[in-house]
This record gives sequence, structure tokens and C-alpha cells, in this order.
Amino acid sequence: MKSSKLLCLLFSSLLISTSAFAAPPQKEIVEPTTIEVTTAQVNINTASVDELVKALNGIGLSKAKKIVEYREKMGPFVTIEQLKEVSGIGQAILDKNTGKITL
Repeated sequence: MKSSKLLCLLFSSLLISTSAFAAPPQKEIVEPTTIEVTTAQVNINTASVDELVKALNGIGLSKAKKIVEYREKMGPFVTIEQLKEVSGIGQAILDKNTGKITL
């Protein structure tokens, strides 16, 4: 009985001593990746209501309908800034969509 306890004690001390000297785990090196974000552009003179809603931030169904109605009544937009003449569209919406709007 004493010998089995002694044997267990020796065995456990051997396990503890070998794990203390084990090499630390290697850290995985992760290379940085580049994510390319493409911005979909929308032509405000030809886009449908659905296309305007999907492509532009801050433009819901109501404002998209107003854009289409405006261009049908007044003709095509000459500048992007002219969008501010549409009710409910101001500089903040234009700023949110910089680079997304084309003529």
C-alpha cells in the first residue's frame, strides 16, 4: 500500500515537472488582409425608385418617389446639389452619399 502511494506520488511529480518545462504554445501569425469596399453609384437621372432606395443612405421610399417626381416634372438634374431642391433632402443626405451619386 505504501509502495503504491509512493509510486503515485513519484508519477504525479514527474508529470508536473515535465509540464513545467514544456515549450509554450506557438502563437498563430495572422497576416493582415485588405478588404476592398466598393461603393455602388446610382445615376439620379435614370434610377428607378427601388434603385434609389437600395443605393442611397437616408433615402427611403417616400424620398425616392419625390426624386423621380421632381426629375419628371423639372427635367434631369444638372448638378448633384440640385437634389436639395427636392423636399426632404438636405446637405446631410448629400454628405452621407458622397461618391454614390452620379448624373
